[in-house]
Amino acid sequence: MWPGEQQPGGGPDQQPNPYHQPGYQQPAPWNAPTVPGGAPPDPQGSGGGNRIGVIAVVTAAAVVVAAGVTGFLVLGGGKDDEAKPGPARSSASESASPAESGGTERGVGGGPKPTIAGWKTVVNAKRGIAFDAPPQWELKSRDWVDAVGEADDEDSILIGMVAPAVFKKQWCTSDPDRDGVKDHTPLAEAGSKGNRDARSTQEIARENSSTWVYGQYTQPDRKNITTSPVESYTTESGIRGSVATSSSSGVEKTDKCRTDGKATTFGFKDSEGKFVSWSFFGAKGVDGEVPDATVKKMLSTVREYDNGSES
Repeated sequence: MWPGEQQPGGGPDQQPNPYHQPGYQQPAPWNAPTVPGGAPPDPQGSGGGNRIGVIAVVTAAAVVVAAGVTGFLVLGGGKDDEAKPGPARSSASESASPAESGGTERGVGGGPKPTIAGWKTVVNAKRGIAFDAPPQWELKSRDWVDAVGEADDEDSILIGMVAPAVFKKQWCTSDPDRDGVKDHTPLAEAGSKGNRDARSTQEIARENSSTWVYGQYTQPDRKNITTSPVESYTTESGIRGSVATSSSSGVEKTDKCRTDGKATTFGFKDSEGKFVSWSFFGAKGVDGEVPDATVKKMLSTVREYDNGSES
């Protein structure tokens, strides 16, 4: 069920999530450890802090960091659960996102096609998960991860998403730390990830949604975050799991790009019985805010697909 509504299908599944930061860019498919029991800490709850830069990580290559949503590219083999921040870094806000799909569909030539006419298919090839995004959204590389971390620790990773879709990636630009480097804040993002350390889909829905709001919008406070009751939800393809939505109110406008935020997470088990999740986060109470109806429509398209040798 969608928070506040009732949806068909469902028993709850559970699990948490891990990485996120401001700045912004994307890396590769990676099943980051989930909150409890995972490598990076997983905050829940309130906030009123700063966006952090997205951490760029690469396996066998240098990565990036910035303030806001940070991205990192994961290159080479290895399990996506084992991805960690790489050594060398440069400002994410100054680097071009590798292999961006732009307005084209990532699934062209064999990948899954959109289930909603005119929309784009967003693919997490590592996990075999797909969903649809509106035509105005930009698709990032399959090997890109966007994440957020603690504002006072550039090496931290709270939560992240693989091969995300982004809406207005340079929606707001600022230089909050006055270091001469511009930080770009996206209006919204959506993506998926593995949650290997999760204990239930309910835990994933609750913890991941609140962590996205904390990491991207409310740091260092957690007091201003409200999370809806976790509810059962079934996608159009028949995937059953748990969904929850978190949002903030009263975030102090210390920077022109600082706003309240909202996030929705759907936690479920894939066909192999592994915990995975889909999440959306976006600015709240601003012009152009992504409507809840659009978020629900995107969520309804979450599905698995046969990713062949990429699984």
